[in-house]
Amino acid sequence: MEPRIQYAQTADGVSIAFWTLGEGKPLVHMPRHLFSHIELEWQFPEMRRWYERLAQKRMLVRYDGRGSGLSERNVADHSLDALVQDLGAVVDHLGLEAFALLGHVRTGPVAIAYAARHPERVSHLLLWCTQARPSDILQSPQAEGLVALIDKDWRLFTETTAHVVMGWSEGEPARRFAAFMRECITPEAFRAAYGSILEFDATALLPQVRSPTLVLHRRQVAYPQVHIASGLASRIPNARLALLEGTSLAPYLGDMEAVASAIGEFLGEGEEAAAKAAPPEAGAFRTILFTDVEGSTALTQRLGDAKAREVLRQHEGIVREALRAHGGSEVKTMGDGFMASFSSATRALECSIAIQRAFAAHSEAAEEPIRVRIGLNAGEPIAEEEDLFGTAVNMAARIAAKAEGGEILASDVMRQLVAGKGFLFADRGETALRGFEDPVWLYEVRWR
Repeated sequence: MEPRIQYAQTADGVSIAFWTLGEGKPLVHMPRHLFSHIELEWQFPEMRRWYERLAQKRMLVRYDGRGSGLSERNVADHSLDALVQDLGAVVDHLGLEAFALLGHVRTGPVAIAYAARHPERVSHLLLWCTQARPSDILQSPQAEGLVALIDKDWRLFTETTAHVVMGWSEGEPARRFAAFMRECITPEAFRAAYGSILEFDATALLPQVRSPTLVLHRRQVAYPQVHIASGLASRIPNARLALLEGTSLAPYLGDMEAVASAIGEFLGEGEEAAAKAAPPEAGAFRTILFTDVEGSTALTQRLGDAKAREVLRQHEGIVREALRAHGGSEVKTMGDGFMASFSSATRALECSIAIQRAFAAHSEAAEEPIRVRIGLNAGEPIAEEEDLFGTAVNMAARIAAKAEGGEILASDVMRQLVAGKGFLFADRGETALRGFEDPVWLYEVRWR
């Protein structure tokens, strides 16, 4: 059954259409600005499943922004502040004192601005394939070439945009989405709103965001590219970065469940993952993982303290997201590296591979690539005051120091623990480790 359409009115007198679905803690799903129609979206099975999935265990709120869908279309003001008013009108109408907020593609700057201005109301901020300053993307030659089609052929523009959003492999779904786009907004309204979008800039507000933040992005989308997402996460205090697989800007296409699960875990439903990341019991058998950024000292000398710290925050975001996804417990961070522990050797290796793949994807597009060494060992460390000590820990640190950037090195103990699990190891032979009398047999974990 489709949800009932309701209306709220903004401070400047614009009617905003919205619906709610489900019960529980509220999640406000912002529109993909310009192409939004909360009634027609229910004709798409993919979108319907997406909304129904998000509405499990919570109340989902979805609205059309001014100028599109069922909201008032004859409007002149499409500024960032005006779009913040649209969101405010809906949540105020519903009397929501606190809610999670999902900024979607071009409404990311609006979500950032609202969260920075109303930290007491935004319990969680989620940003999907977006950026703080749309002009970084929309003034690219590719985007400008696409927008130039508006005046020449509106239908061709929508069909081309649909393929960009949904992925070029989509045939009939992309054509249906293009027809949907033409119902959402007129060419004239699109031109007016698009000009305003180029002026959006929430960059200065990023350090002011105090809400727990998750930046979600798909590695293979054409634009915005991965480095935009990692840069966004690095500028928001303590933000997490979740890099997922896929080519579509539409979260309901491709691996929808991976997106929904990441959102659910972030909003507090990942109790199982949290339990896996619980601090180890004294004397428990653990797998120890160390990471270290290659050339961090030279990086600081080359970039200066502020810029180098920004790069290292990107490293922290990527590692923390991988630990969360694989049940790892962060023991401590050493500025340019992490120490973490796992109850499962398999999960530790899977996490290590995920970290290296994430950094490889980041470095392809980033202005400043990050290369990380990883070392792994297992044993029974001594747990004391939320830290781990002992031979197993010292050996893992020494193994990490032997790795090159982009490598994962593991002890023979690790190789034996995961025998038959499908991991690929390359024999690196006996290696002398500082502080250990006997040489240790090391193996490189192949992850590419």
